[in-house]
Amino acid sequence: MQRNNYGAVIHGVEDMRMEQLPMPKPRDNEVLLEIDCVGICGTDVHVLTHGGFGEYKLRKPMVIGHEASGVVIEAGKLVKHLQVGDRVAIEPAIGCKRCDLCKAGRYNLCPDGIYSATPPVHGSLQRYYTHPEDCCFKLPPSVTMEEGALLEPLSVGVHSCRIAGVRLGSTVLVLGAGPIGLVTILVAKAMGAGKICVLDLVQSKLDLAKKVGADVTLQVQPKEEENNLVRKIHEALGTAPDISIECTGSQTCVRLGILATAIGGVMTMVGIGSRDMNLPITVALVREVNILSAFRYANAYPVALTMVANGTIDATRLITHHYDLQDSLKAFELARLGLDGAVKIMIHCQPRNKNNPARKL
Repeated sequence: MQRNNYGAVIHGVEDMRMEQLPMPKPRDNEVLLEIDCVGICGTDVHVLTHGGFGEYKLRKPMVIGHEASGVVIEAGKLVKHLQVGDRVAIEPAIGCKRCDLCKAGRYNLCPDGIYSATPPVHGSLQRYYTHPEDCCFKLPPSVTMEEGALLEPLSVGVHSCRIAGVRLGSTVLVLGAGPIGLVTILVAKAMGAGKICVLDLVQSKLDLAKKVGADVTLQVQPKEEENNLVRKIHEALGTAPDISIECTGSQTCVRLGILATAIGGVMTMVGIGSRDMNLPITVALVREVNILSAFRYANAYPVALTMVANGTIDATRLITHHYDLQDSLKAFELARLGLDGAVKIMIHCQPRNKNNPARKL
């Protein structure tokens, strides 16, 4: 059967094109996937609008997209655990599997690792895509293809909550109610957090945060005085948070997380912002606020999949818009402008529900 590949290629800043692409061929340890759906991530948008992020600069055309699910249509000769017809979620982080970090299970920090749709590595917003078998997770019948694609951002929430040490009864402050803030709320609640407070500038985002599990929300006004915000947080929670998780990358929110966290508490940085920030480090020191960082995720997909499969988490509440593959340019325009209540935008490379179990339609 003749297959034609087609996908979204970023050529430069503000230059994304829908193009015919070469048909990929799986290596011995890879599977060839017919991609079903792909979610748009903030980093995807940043590559389009800024030509990359940090040290990852766009230097040649690149297929975008890394929050994806698909169906196996061909398997390399060394593939053992997947077969044609299996529906899978795709973990985009691939470690070298040889360095000390990979051997310790911290492959997200592998200096020689690659990550889909991070320049110069091609991503999955295309009809066909190859990926290593061990980075593909078979979906049970209870999980839809859209939920499979959502395992990527959900894994960020799993990783950040693990590092922060969320446990039964934890009092948690989440700074930012964007997609990563929202998945952090979902996971923190599933891990037993007793009370969650969420901050954001936009009331509509806070309304959604409340729906997915936040106990209290606070709309922050631009340039509002720090001490006043700390007081509001403590009043809303009835105490200082044991754990603060910063999901925006803004200096204002990082500072606020440090200042608001309880003495002896934990402030975990998840959002990626400016390389240098002016932070109240001495305040953290004398109060023994433990500042931690969470970069992407490691060993989080199985946990995220289990929580979705058993109904502990309903991540589909984050999806606000659906587009077909050929309309990807429109989808990215909506994502970058953040209009019409857009939170998580899902792009369908196949007819929607084509690969979903009948009872989930």
